[in-house]
Amino acid sequence: MSFDQGGTVPTYHYRCKNCGYDFTEQQSFEDDPITVCPQCGQEQVRKVYSAVPIEFKGHGFYRTDGRGGSGK
Repeated sequence: MSFDQGGTVPTYHYRCKNCGYDFTEQQSFEDDPITVCPQCGQEQVRKVYSAVPIEFKGHGFYRTDGRGGSGK
């Protein structure tokens, strides 16, 4: 799932377990998940989940934060 730049409708990644067809679809949170493959017509579609990119900013996230000149 990813969000359209500046928008509020997420984009979901789907894959058909029957034919392997990969596709994305923009859907609101209230929409039902897609279950029928647009390629083969089988009811074998599942959402594909991936890691969410994050970026830590500030202090306290790394082992070296707050240490003096000793380097330990």
